Amino acid sequence: MRTIKTVGVVGAGTMGAAIAQKFAQEGFTVLLADRDQASVEKGLGHIRAMLAQGVERKVFSEALMNDALARITGTADLHDMKGCDLVVEAIFEDRDAKAQLFRTLDAIVPPTTILATNTSSFSITDLATFVSHPERFIGLHYFYHAAKNRLVEIIPGAHTSSEVFDAVRAFCERSGKDAITCKDANGFVVNRYFVPWLNEAARLLDEGVADIPTIDAVCMRTFGIGMGPFALMNATGVPVAYHAQRTLEVFGPLYAVSDRLKQQAEAKQLWVLEGEADTDEAKARTISERMLGTVFLVCSQLLDEQVCGAVEINRGARIGLRWRKGPIDLMARYGDAEVRRLVAAMAARYGTPLPSSIGSAYWRMGFVGLRKKGGIAVIELDRPEDSNALNELVVRQLDAKFKEADEDPSISTIFLIGSGKAFMAGADIKFFVDHMKKGDLEGIDRFTKYGQEVFARIDSTPKQVVAVLNGLTLGGGLELALCADLILALPGAKLAFPETGIGIYPGLGGTQRSVDRVGKGLAKYLIHTGRMLDATQAEEIGLVDRVIDRDRLADLLDGREALPQRCDPELTTKWSALAEFFGKHGVDELLTMDQEPNGLDPQEAARIKKILSSKAPIALRLADRLIDEAKGPSSELAHLQTVFSSKDAMLGLTSIGKKVEYSGV
Repeated sequence: MRTIKTVGVVGAGTMGAAIAQKFAQEGFTVLLADRDQASVEKGLGHIRAMLAQGVERKVFSEALMNDALARITGTADLHDMKGCDLVVEAIFEDRDAKAQLFRTLDAIVPPTTILATNTSSFSITDLATFVSHPERFIGLHYFYHAAKNRLVEIIPGAHTSSEVFDAVRAFCERSGKDAITCKDANGFVVNRYFVPWLNEAARLLDEGVADIPTIDAVCMRTFGIGMGPFALMNATGVPVAYHAQRTLEVFGPLYAVSDRLKQQAEAKQLWVLEGEADTDEAKARTISERMLGTVFLVCSQLLDEQVCGAVEINRGARIGLRWRKGPIDLMARYGDAEVRRLVAAMAARYGTPLPSSIGSAYWRMGFVGLRKKGGIAVIELDRPEDSNALNELVVRQLDAKFKEADEDPSISTIFLIGSGKAFMAGADIKFFVDHMKKGDLEGIDRFTKYGQEVFARIDSTPKQVVAVLNGLTLGGGLELALCADLILALPGAKLAFPETGIGIYPGLGGTQRSVDRVGKGLAKYLIHTGRMLDATQAEEIGLVDRVIDRDRLADLLDGREALPQRCDPELTTKWSALAEFFGKHGVDELLTMDQEPNGLDPQEAARIKKILSSKAPIALRLADRLIDEAKGPSSELAHLQTVFSSKDAMLGLTSIGKKVEYSGV
């Protein structure tokens, strides 16, 4: 696979500067170009300001800011792009201007350089006609603000080679993006339903159904979002919405630009947002049904046309638009009959055929992928919008994919990896809370028991299982990793057992397999304190076998390099003292702290006592007991109802991220 290390960005405006900033933050060498040096300097100024803002808000360090700035070079000469592995065009949305730029770049860069357009509307296949090697041309549609928003749409054209697609997809992952792939069709995925949603809001205003504050308020409530359509248009630019809607008019009357949007864009004015929202329920119902119906109709058309699947539609909204629930989530919540009614009403209103892809059979989403190459199978947890959190669906899909790989005689090694910024950030908390509120603790029992059965199959297979931790690996994610024979981590990995801090204990084998990995003392230390380890610290104690970079990971996944051996580290004095301290004393002793620190720094001992006193007592004592008894993973099932029926568990699970005081009941 091609490796992309040096990236050019042409267009130093708001979008181009943000794209270049993100690439530099992620370690790539970046050339930022524009038509003149003044434009380049303006773009670099935007980047410096954004990075300084990040330091001020403690998003990242001053050292990271300085490193990122050192990786960016500005230029007004496109010939400087000769050495780039990838060049991303990010100029304004004008087909002729883009065509001329790509003709120029095509004559400058070698045939091995990948050329990408950040267009939000034009055909990738069409733009590829302006280069001599269309197989190296691809669409990369980034979302505002590109340095912060993790979504990118990858759009291969009719002639894009599989090698280029694979290289670009790997690059997107390395550059901190969550990618969705779609066919080359106007609007791609997100704009195809989002822009008509904006347009329909303007239609409601034009028809006098309601005023702007009311439409925005109803949409915020209906879609679970922080800004309504008019506020969003003001933030991103009313002319942008107008231009995008015009490019969609080829799809028929539903997509025709509303008169009010056209007038507002041509007047170059923002919408007036001030005023009180009307509380009339009939108005609210009309707004809600029209706006939902628009999104549901367009998404059903996307499925009909096979532009993408349900996952891409949902992920686009969850990550790119920051909707709390994506269109597929919403359709599943409203149900087949109501969705069909809403879609039929909108289809009749605009004289559009009723799509056939309506119903739960079309809304199924796959969150666990499997690919095979030679003797290697790669199982990918692919739910980045929820940090790959474990729920019933994910467990079932993991079970099915693992069985398929395990039963394939050609497979000798199975990799477990995660997409996005997490390997797996634990179990889906909402599942537990919903069942606790219903009093259905047996449902939690069933889920946990099934999860244990799946994890046991992974743990016991004679094939080699390798877990690769790419980011957050918390709770159930760490328990899954502990089922592997070999645990590798990328430098940004973070590992922890946070359960006792939220009122519960590890229930998928964590109290048992952690002891096998790092010994009783350190297992207690990690589980009782919830200490977050970085990749290097985890390697120091043997929780991780090796810290590797992404280049080496690519070689391992392709079978070009042999796997490292499991490590057996020699603990430093600090870790040895912690292991002895927790290994010798039970929770009650540690809480009273009457005993001598036994080689542990007294200040550290006092700090540990303070941490333990903030944990949920029932969960803490049950975890301690399970570790001491050492009866195997299934022993964790015996106390589930005890811990999940506690007031502490309800308090902890409904107060994630907040400081709470546990009562021990």
